[in-house]
Formats: sequence, structure tokens, C-alpha cells
Amino acid sequence: KSAITETGADPRRLIFEITETAAVRNLDSAIKFIRELRLIGCCFSLDDFGVGFTSFKYLKEMEVDYIKIDGSFIQNLHKTQGDHIFVKAIANVARGMGIKTIAEFVENGEIIKILKEYGVDYAQGYFIGKPSPEV
Repeated sequence: KSAITETGADPRRLIFEITETAAVRNLDSAIKFIRELRLIGCCFSLDDFGVGFTSFKYLKEMEVDYIKIDGSFIQNLHKTQGDHIFVKAIANVARGMGIKTIAEFVENGEIIKILKEYGVDYAQGYFIGKPSPEV
């Protein structure tokens, strides 16, 4: 919180990514951290959603604004029926909870079409744009 104040950053423009493994270490601390920074306008994303055994538990307990659907479900979405089922379910649950979804590892237009069909809100990956050091 003090770093945000010291730098003059607008907290409404900040999105912190919390990985499930970080949350597992100390769920109570993660929840406290999220609640404190949400009060000043920061947003939170649960990263790599779907790869852990307790993803839905964390989604229920942590007040996040976004979930990032793990790339392992996205990379072969255009080829694998199982991935279709998972991505569609994750998007439906998130939408029902008022949480935006971000798909990682989007690498072609076929995947974009499927994500749109399932109501995934945002896409991230080489098809959208390669990482850049420029800010």
C-alpha cells in the first residue's frame, strides 16, 4: 500500500495477479491483502486458474475481479473436446460470479472464435501481440 502511495500510481489502474500456489501458502494473508488493496481501488486476478486441485475453492473465498484461464486449457482448445468443456464451464462460473475471464496462450484465430462463443472476456497471447519491453 505504501509503495502505491509513494509512487503516486493510480490504484484503479493496477491489477495484481495472485497464483494459486501463492494463495495456498497462506490463504488468510492473501485474503487480507486483497481486501485492503481493493479498498483503495486495486483489482486482482487469480492466475493459472484450473491447474490446482482447489481452484474453485479459492475463487469462492478470494474477492478477485479476473481469472486467468491457464494456457494448458487454451493451447489446444481448437483440437480437444475436453478443453472445450473446461473452458466453457470456467467462463460460465466466472460470469455467474461477476468475474471477468482472461484466456492465456491464445495463438490463433480459431481459438479466438471459440473464446468469443463461450463468452471469455479477454485474450492474451502471441496471436494478440508478442511481449514488448516498451511501456
